[in-house]
Amino acid sequence: MKRLPLAAAALLLLLALPAHASGGAASAMPWWGWPLALFLACFVMGIVAVPAGIGGGTLFVPIVGGFFPFHLDFVRGAGLLVALASALAAAPMLLRSGLASLRLALPLALLASASSIAGALLGLALPVSVVQTALGLIVLSIVLLMAVARKSEFPVVAAPDRLSSALALHGVFVDGATRQRIDWQVHRTASGLAVFLGMFGIGAGWANVPALNLLMGAPLKVSAGTSGLVLSLVDSSAAWVYVNKGAVLPMIAVPSVVGMMLGAKIGARLLNVLKGTVIRRMVIAVLLFAGLRALLKGTGVWA
Repeated sequence: MKRLPLAAAALLLLLALPAHASGGAASAMPWWGWPLALFLACFVMGIVAVPAGIGGGTLFVPIVGGFFPFHLDFVRGAGLLVALASALAAAPMLLRSGLASLRLALPLALLASASSIAGALLGLALPVSVVQTALGLIVLSIVLLMAVARKSEFPVVAAPDRLSSALALHGVFVDGATRQRIDWQVHRTASGLAVFLGMFGIGAGWANVPALNLLMGAPLKVSAGTSGLVLSLVDSSAAWVYVNKGAVLPMIAVPSVVGMMLGAKIGARLLNVLKGTVIRRMVIAVLLFAGLRALLKGTGVWA
């Protein structure tokens, strides 16, 4: 239970070093210093990202874009590969433990991955300030909704709808924190499919978890675990746009992917043993950080 505060403290310490260097001594950093810093920072980010149900890119883009001396297009391109790597690294463990549902992920990921290509092209075409301001407002609205929502850890679904019954969108898992057997089912499936189609590949986990949990009624841990499976398919589609545009730099992507994959394996274990209240607080905290950062940067307050 103490690993998460230690991980957060380690992340802040790692970020302080490159931020100080970029302020005046960036030229003194040896060529291998930045890849090493990326590896260590992404390792810690991977531990936090999986229990929170977000893609590693949700943390990677604002942190690396703000504290490392790399162009934002290269950071965003590497962020998609990082999110894909963290999701793939954690997926086997999440599926074995029942914390992720392949049946639930596949129809949502099919629609989200199709729209993610349009989203990637749209993100490269629109002004960054417009996209970030809109995302910031949406994310902060979701934070408010999750903060006031009751029974979000185990939503009450009286009966599944016809579509979820036809697709067999139900399952069972044993909560590692309480050893309680949880049978779950979902409803409002058509609305959930429409939401994932309309995300245009910008969900990155911060929108996946609330959609699965608050809208469709999946337990919070199942929502966080399934979000990773959805991201693994969505990011693999959007990443090709950045690869085709030449916006993926191996010096940034390789150490980031390796560090994120190693950290995600630890994060998958934590998701199983942490209490639902801790997961809920993590999701709200990460969304609050991402939303405030996007809004402040989009409005020019955080340059």
